[in-house]
Amino acid sequence: MSRGAWLRRLWRLSTGRFGIVVVIVIALTAAVSLVWTPFDPQHVDIAARWQGPGWPHVLGTDGSGRDILSLVMSGARTTVFVAVGSAVIAGIFGIALASLGALTARWVRESVAVLVDILIAFPVLLIALMISAIFGRSLWVVIWAVGIGFSVNIARVARPELRRVLHSDFVLAARASGLTPAQNLYRHLLPNIAPVFIVQLSWGMAVAVLAEAGLSYLGVGASVTEPSWGLLLAELQQFLTVHPLSVLWPGLAITFTVLGLNLLGDALREATDPTLSRREKHEPVVVA
Repeated sequence: MSRGAWLRRLWRLSTGRFGIVVVIVIALTAAVSLVWTPFDPQHVDIAARWQGPGWPHVLGTDGSGRDILSLVMSGARTTVFVAVGSAVIAGIFGIALASLGALTARWVRESVAVLVDILIAFPVLLIALMISAIFGRSLWVVIWAVGIGFSVNIARVARPELRRVLHSDFVLAARASGLTPAQNLYRHLLPNIAPVFIVQLSWGMAVAVLAEAGLSYLGVGASVTEPSWGLLLAELQQFLTVHPLSVLWPGLAITFTVLGLNLLGDALREATDPTLSRREKHEPVVVA
């Protein structure tokens, strides 16, 4: 399936449209917050504390008089930074592990498979929590922790795909023509597992957003000087019964972002799966 074909198929799916819209909105919000927010997110105005939604504070203010819309917009910047950073690290380490587990000698492949099976038993959030507790609260710690933790999931999925493509006729022909394993990996193997890889990265970004919010909420994620939806939730949750709307906005931001990335991952899987494409056209599927 060509790139244009699966992009059109992705947009036709309701889950794909929802995920694309959410990602675009969050990315634009983060970009805009770099140059403009309605108020300084850290500006304290005691006279304006606990104002409800209205003008000029569209989403209201918190107990320090800070504008919640400005805080949510700034938090989007942190969310995008963590999601993209974790995805890059997870992709690099995941492909490295998958390549070692698929293209090397048998004893190396088996060792990598055992290592992946052991690490996969530990949830990504638990790994991130342990690493953050050891090295202290920092966005970079969260990014590396989530990236390394989710790279195991990518390796587990990408390894059998690499093994499948490795025995294809065009790969065997490339090897016979003198291509090195590294050249074969770059020119033939990675492009053919790209759809599976992209789907896993989308899910990994959702995990990164949830992990950052959760760790910041627990006090081991973003520092108090950095804008974070999880940190904002932790500060406002004690006033939930008195000012419930103040907690609603960061909670909705986290919910829609994670939901959008998860649904986008599901839609990408469906859009890039030729088997599902044939089923949609009511064509028979031959199972080997």
